[in-house]
Amino acid sequence: MIHALQVVHHPGYTIPLPASHPFPMAKFRALRERLDRVDFAPRLTFHVPESITPEHLERVHSPEYVEAFLGGRISQRDQKRTGFRWSEALRERTLLEVGGTLLTLRLALARGLACNTAGGTHHAHPDFGSGYCLLNDLAVAAAAALDEGLAKRILIVDLDVHQGDGTAVIFDREPRVFTLSMHGTGNFPVTKQRSDLDIPLPAGCRDDEYLAELADHLPGVLAQFRPDLVIYDAGVDVHETDRLGRLNVSDVGLAARDHYVLSTCRTRDIPVAAVIGGGYDRDLAALTDRHEQLFRAAVAVMDGATLPEEPRNACMVVE
Repeated sequence: MIHALQVVHHPGYTIPLPASHPFPMAKFRALRERLDRVDFAPRLTFHVPESITPEHLERVHSPEYVEAFLGGRISQRDQKRTGFRWSEALRERTLLEVGGTLLTLRLALARGLACNTAGGTHHAHPDFGSGYCLLNDLAVAAAAALDEGLAKRILIVDLDVHQGDGTAVIFDREPRVFTLSMHGTGNFPVTKQRSDLDIPLPAGCRDDEYLAELADHLPGVLAQFRPDLVIYDAGVDVHETDRLGRLNVSDVGLAARDHYVLSTCRTRDIPVAAVIGGGYDRDLAALTDRHEQLFRAAVAVMDGATLPEEPRNACMVVE
C-alpha cells in the first residue's frame, strides 16, 4: 500500500514585504512550487487551512495581546521587537499560519504524520511577539489538542537554531507538555528561558556532535515522558551557511536529523506534526532545498527506509 504524506499549505503564507526586509517571506511560496516538481510529488496530498480563531489564541496568549494584535494596536516598540510592521495582510497571514499548524496536528493524529509548509513561531510569548514570531503556532496547536482531548501528553521537539523561549514560558507550568529545545548557546534570544530540556550547542557545532546530542537525548525523553503526539520544529537555520545560525550542520546532517526524528517517533507509533521552522539564507533556491528535505524524509519514513541506527555515522540521504 502506497501512503500519501499530508501537507498543509495556503497561498496566503507569503505576502509582499519590502525588498530590503531580512525575513525570507518568499520561501513559503517557493517551497510549495518546489513540492510540485520533486520526484515524490505524487505522494503528497495538500490541504488548505482556515484562519485560527481568537478563542484558540486565548488558550496561550493573553486576551489583551490577542485583541491588540487583531486590532492593529501594537506599539512601535513592540513591532520593532517582532521585526515586522503590523498590517492587515500580516495579521491575516499569521492567522493562516497558526491555523495551518493546527490542521497539521489534526492530520498527524489521523494519519500518523503531516507537515506544514510554514510554522515554528516559537519566540511569541503569552503577551508579546518577538523575533519574526507574532503568535505561537506550536503552543496554540498543542493547547487545542489538550483541551479537545485529542492528546494527553505532547512533546515539542524544537531543533531550530534559536531557543524556543516563548514556547517554554507558555508551558512552564503545564505537565502535559514537554518542551525540548536544542539550540545555539550564544544565539538569539539573548535571555534564555527554561525548557523542560535545553540542549545548548557551541558555535561551529558540526554534524557528528549535533547528531550525537540528538541521539543521546531524544530516545530517553520519549521513553520517560511517553507522549502520544510530537510536534517537530525542523528549523534549517542550523545549516553551515545560514546567515543567522552560527552552527556548521551540513546538508547531509540536516537529512540525517530529520529522518532520525521522524523515524524515532514513528517506529514507536507516535504521530508527528512537523513545521519547517527558521531558515534565513538569502539564496532562495538553497533555502528551499533545505526545507524540502523535511518532506523527503517524511516520505522515506513512511516507506520504511532506514539510515544507520546511530545518526552520528549517517553519511547518506535517503531517496
